[in-house]
Formats: sequence, structure tokens, C-alpha cells
Amino acid sequence: MVNFTTMRHAWIGWLLGLVLMTHAAVAQNDLSGRQKIESAKIGMITNRLNLTTDQAPQFWAVYNEYNAKKQELNRRIRQLNNEPSRGGLNNNQLMDGLREVNATKQKLADLDDEYMNRFLKVITPAQLAELYKTEQVFNNMLLKRLNNQNN
Repeated sequence: MVNFTTMRHAWIGWLLGLVLMTHAAVAQNDLSGRQKIESAKIGMITNRLNLTTDQAPQFWAVYNEYNAKKQELNRRIRQLNNEPSRGGLNNNQLMDGLREVNATKQKLADLDDEYMNRFLKVITPAQLAELYKTEQVFNNMLLKRLNNQNN
């Protein structure tokens, strides 16, 4: 007789394999570094959150939506901070740009608040805390690796 834990691990293994095969198929068409990074991030999150078979599909649906919105807001902040024409702006224009950066950062905070509630409908508070921690650890590892490549 197979116990629940063994079945759960088998199901999660199957699901992870499916995700990795999908990413491998996509990566064959687009071997960009971004695909490899996203695959590694998915693997790390999957491993650390220990999602149940019921949680996994719901979690990834919410996470993918959240992550896309978060990436777009971060992209906008980078655009605003890196505008080449900032040198020729007057003080009022500079202040408008700074206000827009702050407003976009506030949108990021609001997004976190909104999605915290959505995540908690699917995963436990401990899993959510682990998600935030895992994202930070992953980003730090990525930055460290990029710094090592540049040195």
C-alpha cells in the first residue's frame, strides 16, 4: 500500500518533470539566459515550498500572474531611472520623474499586499514566508554569479 507522502512526492516529481520538459522544449527554440534563469527559479521555489498536489497548480497560476505584474513595474522603475535625457531636464521635470518612480514603487508595495491575500488562499503563511525568502536568496545568488562573471 502506498502512503500519502510517497504519492505526494511522486505527483510533485511528475509535475516538476512536466514543467521542466515544457521549459526544455521552449528552451530549444529560445536558449536565452532568461529561460535558464526562470527554470532555475521555478525549480528552487518548487523545492523549498514543498507544495501539495492540490496547492501546486493553484499556486503557479497566482505566482505567474503576480510575477508578470511585478516584472513590469520593476521594468518601469528601471526605465525611469535610466532615461538618458535626464541631464537636460529642469527641476520641475526631474521632480515629476522622481514622483513617478515613487508612485511605481508604491504600486509594487500595493501589488505585494494584494497578492499576499491571494497566495494565502492557496498556501500557508509559512509557505508564503518561505516564498519571499526563496526569491531573495535566488536573487542574491544570481547577483553573486553575475558579479563573479564580470570579475
